[in-house]
Amino acid sequence: MKNKITYIIDDDKLSIKLMSMLITKNNFCEEIISFHNPRTALDELIKNAETPSKIPDVILLDLNMPVLDGWQFLDELEHITFSKEIIIFIVSSSIDPSDLEMTKNYPLVKNYIVKPLNSEKLNQASLLIEKEIKF
Repeated sequence: MKNKITYIIDDDKLSIKLMSMLITKNNFCEEIISFHNPRTALDELIKNAETPSKIPDVILLDLNMPVLDGWQFLDELEHITFSKEIIIFIVSSSIDPSDLEMTKNYPLVKNYIVKPLNSEKLNQASLLIEKEIKF
């Protein structure tokens, strides 16, 4: 079964548009909510932390963003208690091995996907989600 809500957090509007189209085409989730600013996404998550139906099942998170990067987002996210589990996939153009290694410090991060996202990578993510979440 597909997840219900997916957040896309990426400062690049074109990346969000392309990922949204691919997610819709592949029937990955019921609803996509996108954020160009990770701070706005954090505020939304904090506001809805106690309401499971408003918390995303999956977050697709870019790393290299101004103001608040993906690592800072993850650091702040660790201090929030949610009423359900969230699965995070890093979706980044970075191929730096230290970025991949750094994901091991964040238990919520289930995989590192190198951009561009494509159907095959999205299907692999779906399989991981099915193992992690019981809908």
